Amino acid sequence: MPVLELLESPLGPAVTLAGDGRLLDVCDEARAPLAFSCRSANCGTCLVAVIAGAEWLEPARADELEVLAALDVGRARPAERLACQVSLRPGPGLVRLRWVGARCG
Repeated sequence: MPVLELLESPLGPAVTLAGDGRLLDVCDEARAPLAFSCRSANCGTCLVAVIAGAEWLEPARADELEVLAALDVGRARPAERLACQVSLRPGPGLVRLRWVGARCG
């Protein structure tokens, strides 16, 4: 399973954890400091920047792409994902993330 490094967020210090499946679930199980408001790709509070290891993430699906397109007036960056939607692929990789949070408005 991939190792996940969540760099310092407003909710706490950097954490390192391992797991696979939906990113937000992995963070919840480890009580990692990641802010979120929903689990259904409609608020953007769980937006994270992928610093390294994007190849260990499943591709974005339609719901996630729609919200990403709406964030920051449609200028969501390719290296940003919604933690409530993205899943980690199984394997021995490293994924390094930084919490961004919603940029709407």
